[in-house]
Amino acid sequence: MLSSFTRALAGAVALLGVSAGAAFAQTQAPANFPNKPIRLITLTTPGGSLDILARMIADEIGKQWGQQVIVENRVGAGGNIGAEATARSAPDGYTIGMVTVSTHGVNPTLYGERMRFDPVKDFAPIVLAAELKNVVVVHPSVPAKNVRELVAFAKANPDKISFGSAGTGTTQHLAGEMVKMIEGVQMQHVPYRGAAAAVPDLLSGQLQLMFVSIPDVISHIQAGTLRAIGVTSKERSRSLPDVVPMAEQGWPDFDVRGWFGVVAPAGTPKPIVDRYNATIRAMLARPDVRERMFGMGLDPLSSTPEEFAAFIKSEVEKWAPVVKASGAKVE
Repeated sequence: MLSSFTRALAGAVALLGVSAGAAFAQTQAPANFPNKPIRLITLTTPGGSLDILARMIADEIGKQWGQQVIVENRVGAGGNIGAEATARSAPDGYTIGMVTVSTHGVNPTLYGERMRFDPVKDFAPIVLAAELKNVVVVHPSVPAKNVRELVAFAKANPDKISFGSAGTGTTQHLAGEMVKMIEGVQMQHVPYRGAAAAVPDLLSGQLQLMFVSIPDVISHIQAGTLRAIGVTSKERSRSLPDVVPMAEQGWPDFDVRGWFGVVAPAGTPKPIVDRYNATIRAMLARPDVRERMFGMGLDPLSSTPEEFAAFIKSEVEKWAPVVKASGAKVE
């Protein structure tokens, strides 16, 4: 059975009328490309799942193309700084960048006029590479074994629960705000500069709860220092198969997840975009790469550039009403 995420991608593709034959059409890149080092801009500090995936892609391109690929970490503004750097680079194929559900889904509404790039017009999408499921975790002192029990506990203890997130406007923050709106519970949101900064406070009990990406806490869940009580996607995670989705706990339409993709600046020649797409998709299809990604809490995906372009448009449209309804603001 197709996941809702896969169906959404397929629906977006249908809007563009992309044929199966076109999905694997190969176009030759210029014979002399690349003849100098390539830059891959990523959006987070070294060591996180996005950074690791970026370095996997950089290593693969380097091996396959015989040219150095330099990973550059450009951090800040929910990924906007790095995404803008990609958008403003020369469209010659020598700069590509990672993008996420934040930069190309949530942020256009969250930042509004402060966004200094257009997520659709300023990029040449290459490939939708991975899905990142979120998990609801609590400190062991919270007497909740599932999200229903958490809601009951929160209602009985208004304003006594603080939930952390990787930052204002992230999918983790919005997942918490959606629970607050749906159930009418009072919880205090505490934004951090990334999940790595928040998790220690959760482990110490300063925070009681987090909606967080699985790779950021999977080792603590396995060690028993944090309790996983639900995943925010409709499907179970291969990394945490025993953790029940919120959709199976009474919220059938609850489906919040992240994703990672690769783009180039708008105007990058299509033969070069297609060559990147073919190389990265071949890597993502390899069993060893897939197992490594599963171990990180990532689910490998795959798309043509046209499919990814349609998906980005659908994500911007999807998140706009959610962000507005949440009242999330960037100060």
